[in-house]
Amino acid sequence: MAYLRDHHNSRIVFDAHEPEIVKSDFKKYDWQEFYRDAKEALPPNMPQARGRAVDLRLYVDSDHAGDKVTRRSRTGYIIYLNSAPIQWLSKKQSTVETSVFGAEFVAMKHGIETVRGIRYKLRMMGIEVDNPTYVYGDNMSVVTNSSKPESQLKKKCNSICYHAVRESVAMGESLVSHILTDKNPADLMTKTLIGVKRRYLVSKLLYDIYDDHVITKQ
Repeated sequence: MAYLRDHHNSRIVFDAHEPEIVKSDFKKYDWQEFYRDAKEALPPNMPQARGRAVDLRLYVDSDHAGDKVTRRSRTGYIIYLNSAPIQWLSKKQSTVETSVFGAEFVAMKHGIETVRGIRYKLRMMGIEVDNPTYVYGDNMSVVTNSSKPESQLKKKCNSICYHAVRESVAMGESLVSHILTDKNPADLMTKTLIGVKRRYLVSKLLYDIYDDHVITKQ
């Protein structure tokens, strides 16, 4: 926060407005055959919800084998409450993944588990969360395996993350859709970016960082 105070043109946007979500991008399927008893855990003693419901979005990415010494991948995600970024992470994964598919699934599992805790806390504070978390990933294989019941896992080493993510979708806690890499703000959490792409993604998090105006300090 000290950096943001001293650099007037680097302000985080805490926008409470409802985001524009194209819900037709998130397909719903019947998961009864695979996860018959899957159900989202709700706080048993949560208060009655007051006010307007909020939407949660999760943008996920990974940098496969980015560490040149250990070849561990990096998990990156950004969580939005309505239009405000409220939590983010850029962290090296604890295991070595042999494929991009595996690294992306580890990142998505980590992000979904974090949002699960946020959903629980919001409900305990009396805030209504009636929609699933909208999850965006830029790896089409992971999106397909997460969102379609008939998709089969070909690598057993990824089975834990695979089933954890799919079960979240089956219980209605999350929905997964594809996003282009150039439009995924979680790319900022996993890679060093430059130029137009960096400017575009930073603009999704920080307000007027590239403005040319000068504010005189009082």
